[in-house]
Amino acid sequence: MKIQLSPSLMCMDLMNVERDIKILSPISSYFHIDILDWHYCRNLSLSPCFMEQLKKITNVPLEAHLMIDNIESDIIKLCLDSGADVITMPPEIIANRAFRLIRQIKDAGKEVGIYISPGMNLDIAEPYIHHVDKLKIMTVDPGFPAQKFIPESLDKIRKAKELRAEKGYTYKIQVDGSCNKNTYADLYAAGAEIFIVGSSGLFGKHPNLSQAIELMLADLDETLGA
Repeated sequence: MKIQLSPSLMCMDLMNVERDIKILSPISSYFHIDILDWHYCRNLSLSPCFMEQLKKITNVPLEAHLMIDNIESDIIKLCLDSGADVITMPPEIIANRAFRLIRQIKDAGKEVGIYISPGMNLDIAEPYIHHVDKLKIMTVDPGFPAQKFIPESLDKIRKAKELRAEKGYTYKIQVDGSCNKNTYADLYAAGAEIFIVGSSGLFGKHPNLSQAIELMLADLDETLGA
């Protein structure tokens, strides 16, 4: 497959987590875990405790996507202790402590991610982007599934790819938001390498998760020849 897949677990059936994680694991490069606090955006979602339980049933790497407005070393430690393999943070929140938090994550042997919301430019992370392992481009506003794709995000993905080539950076480019049959080809052409698939690309395609996966893979094959 030309791209990697990271199912967004806030969109899954939380009444059948163990069953569905076992179904998802073979096609997943990561599991994407949105942690929301109601303050950064008006939604509540998953938690470090949820990650801790996932570690008992899967070996797929876990990404903690922090959409919270109070990111300090204690929440980073909690995520690390709970099994996060990647911790992804908003640059506008960590601006005055970015290097300290990045060092804390790297010292634990884990990967650092930064996400760029639709209303922000890449240069917001310019001082430390060379330390980033995953650069996530949001193609919807943070916080809620099933939003409409923001096409202006494609240019940001292209710029992220160009910047990486120009500067010799090594981050992988992720895309979060409305990754589905209608957007796969454009996202991939722009430079996306990891698709975070949620309700429109995966979980909403069929009530039976195994069949939903088959439909998603068929969409990828049709649009990308994956």
